[in-house]
Amino acid sequence: MDMQMFGRISDAFGPSGFEEEVIRTIADYCKRFEVENDAMNDLYARMPGARAGRPVLQLDAHTDECGFMVQTIHDNGVLGIIMLGGFVISNIPAHEVVIRTRSGKLVKGVIASKPIHFMNAKERAAQDLEIESMYVDIGATSRKEVEEDFGVSVGDPMAPAVDFSYDEEHGVCLGKAFDNRAGCACIVDTMEQLYPHRDELAVNVTGAFAAQEEVGMRGARVTAQVVKPDLAIVFEGSPSDDFYFSATQAQCRMKSGVQIRRMDRSYVSNPVFIEYAVGLAKEYGIPYQEAVRRGGSTDAGEISLTGRAVPVLVLGVPSRYIHTHYNFCAKKDLEAAVDLAVRVIRGLDEEKIRHICRQDILSR
Repeated sequence: MDMQMFGRISDAFGPSGFEEEVIRTIADYCKRFEVENDAMNDLYARMPGARAGRPVLQLDAHTDECGFMVQTIHDNGVLGIIMLGGFVISNIPAHEVVIRTRSGKLVKGVIASKPIHFMNAKERAAQDLEIESMYVDIGATSRKEVEEDFGVSVGDPMAPAVDFSYDEEHGVCLGKAFDNRAGCACIVDTMEQLYPHRDELAVNVTGAFAAQEEVGMRGARVTAQVVKPDLAIVFEGSPSDDFYFSATQAQCRMKSGVQIRRMDRSYVSNPVFIEYAVGLAKEYGIPYQEAVRRGGSTDAGEISLTGRAVPVLVLGVPSRYIHTHYNFCAKKDLEAAVDLAVRVIRGLDEEKIRHICRQDILSR
């Protein structure tokens, strides 16, 4: 995978509902495909040469990142905020954010809370944090200065101010929004690898980059209606658990390959699709790990319920500390996810598709 491409997608500004820069960045890498967007900021990249009557396979990844919005501007010039998506509340203070004003200007700020010097004994002992007690300081001293000099308004979005870097020696990426810019990069790379074989495929392939997943899988609800897939592969920046469980219990270890997700809070996987993918991973020596999640969700929850139901394969890239400012992931895991997706798609034929879609279940 091109790490420069992944880095540009990771760096792009795009909290839920404000993904324009992300889809423009992705579109720059999709020029050989048929590209369009919709009113929700969903982006579609269709493989050229689609044939009428062939089943459709949708590649999904969501473009939005967890961020914030200006909720109020106080008289002293600090900003009250709300979350766009589910941050870990204890990890929010003392980090930089960047605010995009209505004119497109980017303004840096720091998320702050009441300094310890001004806390009473009860406040110092309290462990619970609330977003209502935090604010963003952009260096202003009054509401007038915020609005007139900085150009910041109520409703302006903000995102973590983190720059992507790649440690080539160790094959490790550091940046923001790997949930799910990692998945976006995987779609681009998968379609690039499929492009020379497009006339041999048994399916028409559409990459669908969905908006607003972090606030309720809203974009995928739209993309699935537009694409009308018969099958789907969802790429996700999955939370790495190797710091929290033993090696035998962990199901999403960085540098251990692509995560094949069997279940989470949003869906139960199609077992036939899973076994097909696992068989290919074993056959081609693609490192993989399987997961049954107690929590979490992906766009599979929406896509799988489209039409007469869609078999969905969820492929995760293990990513540390998602839903915080800073994330790690490994290049080899990104490439394992892409390698498996390419093998799955190239290996499909009419019989396998019928079997995965359970169209033959009554004849057995």
